[in-house]
Amino acid sequence: MRVPTHTTLILSLLVFSLFPTSLYARSVVLVISQENLKDAPDDNPADPTHHDSAEWDEFGDSDSHKSEEELDPGSWRPIFEPDSTPAEPASEPDAQYYSGVSKMVRAASSGEEGLMEEGAAEIESAATSGHRPAQSVLGFLYGTGQMREKNKGKAFLYHYFAATEGGNMQSKMSLAYTYYKQDMYEKAVKLYSELAEVAVNSFLISKDSPVIEPVRIHSGAEENKEALRKSRGEEDEDFQILEYQAQKGNAGAMYRIGLFYYFGLRGLRRDHSKALAWFLKAVEKGEPRAMELLGEIYARGAGVERNYTKALEWLTLASKQHLFSAYNGMGYLYVKGYGVEKKNYTKAKEYFEKAAENEEAGGHYNLGVMYFKGIGVKRDVKLACQYFLYAANAGQPKAFYQLAKMFHTGVGLKKDLTMATALYKLVAERGPWSSLSRWALESYLKGDVGKALFLYSRMADLGYEVAQSNAAWILDKYGEHSLCMGEAGFCTDVERHQRAHFLWWQASEQGNEHAALLIGDAYYYGRGTERDYERAADAYMHAKAQSNAQAMFNLGYMYEHGQGLPFDLHLAKRYYDQSLVTDRNGKLPVTLALMSLWIRKNYADSFLVHFIDSLPEAYPKVEEWVENVLLEEGNATILTLFVCLITVLYLRERQRRQAVAAAGDIPALHHPEDHLAPAPN
Repeated sequence: MRVPTHTTLILSLLVFSLFPTSLYARSVVLVISQENLKDAPDDNPADPTHHDSAEWDEFGDSDSHKSEEELDPGSWRPIFEPDSTPAEPASEPDAQYYSGVSKMVRAASSGEEGLMEEGAAEIESAATSGHRPAQSVLGFLYGTGQMREKNKGKAFLYHYFAATEGGNMQSKMSLAYTYYKQDMYEKAVKLYSELAEVAVNSFLISKDSPVIEPVRIHSGAEENKEALRKSRGEEDEDFQILEYQAQKGNAGAMYRIGLFYYFGLRGLRRDHSKALAWFLKAVEKGEPRAMELLGEIYARGAGVERNYTKALEWLTLASKQHLFSAYNGMGYLYVKGYGVEKKNYTKAKEYFEKAAENEEAGGHYNLGVMYFKGIGVKRDVKLACQYFLYAANAGQPKAFYQLAKMFHTGVGLKKDLTMATALYKLVAERGPWSSLSRWALESYLKGDVGKALFLYSRMADLGYEVAQSNAAWILDKYGEHSLCMGEAGFCTDVERHQRAHFLWWQASEQGNEHAALLIGDAYYYGRGTERDYERAADAYMHAKAQSNAQAMFNLGYMYEHGQGLPFDLHLAKRYYDQSLVTDRNGKLPVTLALMSLWIRKNYADSFLVHFIDSLPEAYPKVEEWVENVLLEEGNATILTLFVCLITVLYLRERQRRQAVAAAGDIPALHHPEDHLAPAPN
């Protein structure tokens, strides 16, 4: 069995986060060293992590069978998926709340200012009566300045009361993010731990579900066409072909269709009943992979009455087909004593070990739980930590949660609230409230940009970096067509630029290098803020630290011209060179920049240098075109430098022709020694 040994104390742990700018997410390296490990007694009944504590009962009943409304009161699911929640509003404030949200969503789609104001008024009325979800939405409106004067103080208060007095999950997310930004980790970690617990309790028991990450709808300055194509779900041609194959009896296609419905993949609504039907058909056609999912469905009671005996039967059949993750589900049932005669920790450990021996992250995680709590084994916190690290390195989200708790409580690992908060945040962002990202993406794919912006803005308020950058990108890309709502109707240009600037800034703080680049552009060109070259340089430095080639190029330009940075041609060349090394696609602009730099260095204060520097001002129409067309790439100098190159070539050619012409008008020069020759007699 491949298990990290005690001597392997320095390990790289790939933590899947939503921070940076990849398609869905990018990995961040977390290094846990000898110094992080902490000695602990083998068994301490007073320890809050002891296995008798219900709070730490990782083998407790999963909340995955609960509805989203139960897990996340005030969810907008009844608006976006009305068939999934047919229940009538329980009270007048409930009715006002859902009516208000529905009107605002429709207004964001149609651009009706009056309807948006009506919805906001209903939300405020419900919030005044103490309705916690309404208070949460009102906090969002004040925080973003939509149909209400932007007021961070009021936003905080509404979120605070909704979260602390009413337990509203979305306000907890917003409040935790506010504390997180301000490095108030003691407050942030408390909220994020509560949110992460709700999220992790909805995860599966044996087969890990694919994490439904918010999709980044742009890659830099361009639309992420490939990612969006893969997210079209039922409208996608590939999916329709797959569905046709399934209907024709293809077992593999049946399994995949069931998988899509079970996890809610490819833009599909999660539908356990449809998943069950497709899995049963797939099994009849001889598809063994469906057996394990059937075991999960019966164990969870998802779309069918819960039946642990059937669950064990299906999981056992799956394990015999070498689907090793099924051993995790079997081990879970023996730990809990479900579907078997009685609890059997020895047999459970054997099943977890079989899963671990076959590289199943869930097996390592479950063994970690057993050793951490001393369930059927002698308690060994250090060994448990090694198992959790291995599982987390394989992307097991529950392992992130356990490591977060260990950093939080100082059990097994030295107490580190900063690390605990970051890990809890990763898990919390996978909670049921992340459904907002699915609805936002669906709206965008259908061309409903206003609705997508509204939903991404809501997620941005909860601290999702991808949503922050998506909302900012929509504002910049679509301008007034984004149907951005401001304090008193449609956003003014100033409001729109300021909101985009604020969202890019938030995304930048969470590690988005493209956001840092655009913040620099905003300060450099004075878009949505005062022009400030020094702040622009700071932002470019931040993006450069994340190996952003465009930021390096821009820093070189600023050093070349002494804008916000000291005039230094040597450093300018260094940054231009670094930009080219980082991204070979920038060869043309870097070559032009180096040519301009050579001219400036060798012909200082010459006509050419002054001419190059005067081009943007001399050609305002060209400059306007540059801002409208090229600024998406984060640099307005490319066209200027190209014009410089053409100009230099033209001037050199003209100079050559003038020299040739002038040579024809000058008498032939005598050889220096001609006067020494004796004159003929």
